[in-house]
Amino acid sequence: MKRSDQLGDKFNRRNFIKRSGKAVGVALGVTIANSLPVDLASAAKSNFQSYPFTLGVASGDPLPDGVVLWTRLAPDPLNGGGMPSHPFPVQWEVALDQSFKNVVQRGTELSKPNLGHSVHIEVNGLNPSTWYFYRFKAGPELSPVGRTKTAPPFHANVEQVKFAFASCQLWTAGYYTAYQHMAKDDLDLVIHLGDYIYEGTHNSNGVRPIDKEYPEVYTIEDYRNRYALYKLDSDLQAAHANFPWLVTLDDHEIDNNWADEVPQDPDKQSREDFLRRRAVAFQAYYEHMPLRRTSYPSGIDMQLYRRVSFGNLVEFNMLDTRQYRDNQANGDGWDSPTPESMDPNRTILGSEQEKWLLEGLKASSAKWNVLAQQVFFARRDYGFGPEAERYSMDAWDGYPVARQRILDFLSTNNVSNPVVLTGDVHSNWANEIKADFDNPDSKNVGVEFVGTSITSGGDGSDRRNNTAEVLEENPHIKFFNNQRGYVRCTVTQNNWQADYVIVPYVKKPGAPMETRATLTVEDGNPSLHIRKEKSPVSV
Repeated sequence: MKRSDQLGDKFNRRNFIKRSGKAVGVALGVTIANSLPVDLASAAKSNFQSYPFTLGVASGDPLPDGVVLWTRLAPDPLNGGGMPSHPFPVQWEVALDQSFKNVVQRGTELSKPNLGHSVHIEVNGLNPSTWYFYRFKAGPELSPVGRTKTAPPFHANVEQVKFAFASCQLWTAGYYTAYQHMAKDDLDLVIHLGDYIYEGTHNSNGVRPIDKEYPEVYTIEDYRNRYALYKLDSDLQAAHANFPWLVTLDDHEIDNNWADEVPQDPDKQSREDFLRRRAVAFQAYYEHMPLRRTSYPSGIDMQLYRRVSFGNLVEFNMLDTRQYRDNQANGDGWDSPTPESMDPNRTILGSEQEKWLLEGLKASSAKWNVLAQQVFFARRDYGFGPEAERYSMDAWDGYPVARQRILDFLSTNNVSNPVVLTGDVHSNWANEIKADFDNPDSKNVGVEFVGTSITSGGDGSDRRNNTAEVLEENPHIKFFNNQRGYVRCTVTQNNWQADYVIVPYVKKPGAPMETRATLTVEDGNPSLHIRKEKSPVSV
């Protein structure tokens, strides 16, 4: 039984929202903000003490006829933003050219104090498969120019989609050089799989110079300042400005290894304190991401799982493996299977999301069906030897029956080309997904590409001391690398190509980029082929 069931109505979600309405009643705040008087003429003449678009611009969640445009006014970004406590008008425009001579849409949106003076413009009426340029204006100040692209028409025949995915960008661990290279890449889309920020203390022990200590974040202003610290990075801003993004969060946007309504350290923060923290963390995440109104948080709930299609070629299922999961078994960490971890009632997606995923996979007409999610999906046994078993209880290995339900569904329903995209583990892996991991000779039902971190873990290394043992113990794992970077995917009707792009160091800026390995998957054949590897890891 989950802790929420044990506590019953004493502290259910509705009561939490009522009791904490002042702190987390975002919807009420929007209604009030929209009713406040705004003098547009006076605001247009306002001079900011500092430039308001310090955090850059972004776009996301592309559809065939539109996209979300984002910015946040923050002239004093590390001190709450520095905006007045009333709504402020932000003008926006979308054009077919970078000089904005051919403007196709424009409008004005209010940035509201209860949302950190962020704006989310859901532009509609655009042409499919088209590059657009966009910018904002607040008072006399113009934002940087962003570039975005709409998705192809639904069910249209699409020959190629090229995208990158990334995760885990601890600011103190190094420089975002991977984003500098990504921004120059030839992409249609970027997918971020979580750990956009880290919630812990940031101080001078890290790699980057820092003028003060930033304590662990708990309040809405704490989270806003943490996002601002990360978004001030020019390489991250460039990657946002050049492509539309699809985003989902993992644990560090809130609290390390949290699970539904349970914090990592319940002995140090009460459940009520954690839920209050979760609510403001969700709000701050929405404030800083190019998300649609459908993802607008309601107290401690936020709709993040969603589906984005690129014609008949690829369908992205953006998943949420944190908000609905049962608490990690065996006290978290690494352990062998136990009756708790093997409980068939345990879930990592929650029953509603799991049903949504399986129904979508069954109905999909896409050639490639993507599960974009956070934690390691394939079995990863660190117990070396025939009798030893040791698995991460935070990953799908801690929820093996829930994983098997998905594997059985993929096998039974012949879902077209399942591909899992994963972050979290700060290293590169490529895995064949077996119908039954207890039987190494069982058929493959899909593949998994696990991308390394942008900075988390520091410079890294090509391999670890136990790499050979891990690969021998897990023959379905076909590739490993322990350096920083991102994964570039080129998807066609016949082939999926994954380029593992790495930088040799992150502890100082300016690292060059190289492709460590290129792996391919053929349509209808869920097996990994290493096309090119710079320095092979031998078993």
